[in-house]
Amino acid sequence: MSAAETDAGLGDTSALTRKILIGLVGGMALGVALNLFAADSSVGTFLVEGVFYVVGQIFLASLKLIVVPLVLVSLACGTAALEDVAKLGRIGGKTLGLYLLTTALAISLALIAAIIVGPGEGFDLASQSTGFAANAAPGLAQTLIEIFPDNPFRAMAEGRMLQVIVFAVLLGVAMTLAGEPGRDLLRVFESANAVIMKLVFVLMQIAPYGIFCLIAKVFAEQGPDVFEQLLKYFLTVLGVLIIHATVTYPTLLVLFARVAPMPFFRKLRAPMSVAFSTASSGATLPVTLRTVEERLGVEPSIGSFTVPLGATINMDGTAIMQGVATVFIAQAYGVEIGPSGYLTVVLTATLASIGTAGVPGVGTVMLAMVLRQMDLPIEGIGLILGVDRLLDMTRTAVNITGDAAVSCVVARSEGKLDLETFRAR
Repeated sequence: MSAAETDAGLGDTSALTRKILIGLVGGMALGVALNLFAADSSVGTFLVEGVFYVVGQIFLASLKLIVVPLVLVSLACGTAALEDVAKLGRIGGKTLGLYLLTTALAISLALIAAIIVGPGEGFDLASQSTGFAANAAPGLAQTLIEIFPDNPFRAMAEGRMLQVIVFAVLLGVAMTLAGEPGRDLLRVFESANAVIMKLVFVLMQIAPYGIFCLIAKVFAEQGPDVFEQLLKYFLTVLGVLIIHATVTYPTLLVLFARVAPMPFFRKLRAPMSVAFSTASSGATLPVTLRTVEERLGVEPSIGSFTVPLGATINMDGTAIMQGVATVFIAQAYGVEIGPSGYLTVVLTATLASIGTAGVPGVGTVMLAMVLRQMDLPIEGIGLILGVDRLLDMTRTAVNITGDAAVSCVVARSEGKLDLETFRAR
């Protein structure tokens, strides 16, 4: 796809990106102002609990509306377009391996930073209780069973994304093996995919307003006071997230995709802004997929496989939170972990990034699993919930950056990355 064709398909992408960034910054400024000067006023309550909440939820609903059909159709098309089951296995292996590698690097960076900074030092909570009750983590056997759908329509209705992915891949393989009938069905799915992508573009026109309201509500409710006691923890997590996004991913792009990182980050501004405001990789999926395929030049047969999979299992940002939070809670309760314990944290969190995908409150569930494995107080999670909302927004932006980076690396290794489109402004 040429740069001209890309711009025609996307419309005025740069204008939309500017509007999204303006909405993001404007929402932050208004939210902080409301928190400082009108927190308890009737006007502030009307804006935060009324206008901002309603518009923000409508925007989220519009994004979630198309996630399931987009994953089903795009992943089935991408799988069928490979036209070779052996190629699917090779691409799947590369994608899964890279996602696990980046997650392991993320949590290793987090542990190193947390050990150096010591965010939990100075707390004395060994005899105290926060009263926090974490969600029960699912067992390994049950997690594996629930990956495979017994009713694909129920999986789609309930938004069980791992099950939808498995069904879509199986359907794509079946279309490949079915010969001419499969190609007929593939043409129907390709038409549906084109229509859904156009719907994504239509819905994105309201993104600046939805993002403005979501961000304004968060900053109006949180305010600056919540960071005072947990400043070291907050800055440690934020710092590692920034390092991972600006060092690890560019290194992957340079070494394995042999491309410059700057065009990558420039074109990823809109998806990162949406991810930051929604705090949901799933809700950001339509924007990420469109950007990866039409702006970064990843062929749809690759992007439609790697991006939906990454939105479900790639948890680099969450892994960073787990690493820092584990050290923070251990220090706060005076528990010594030791070198073997840190290795256990890396392995547990890396594998958990796949095993708990699709579970509501995935960050809390994954952290609970790690803390149980380390015999640390689960109630320690309650200590970090006050600042977790803003960190959740940031780590979601990191997650979708990882999805896009891995997509480019896999596409380049298969000769499916259009360098002209990638480098175009």
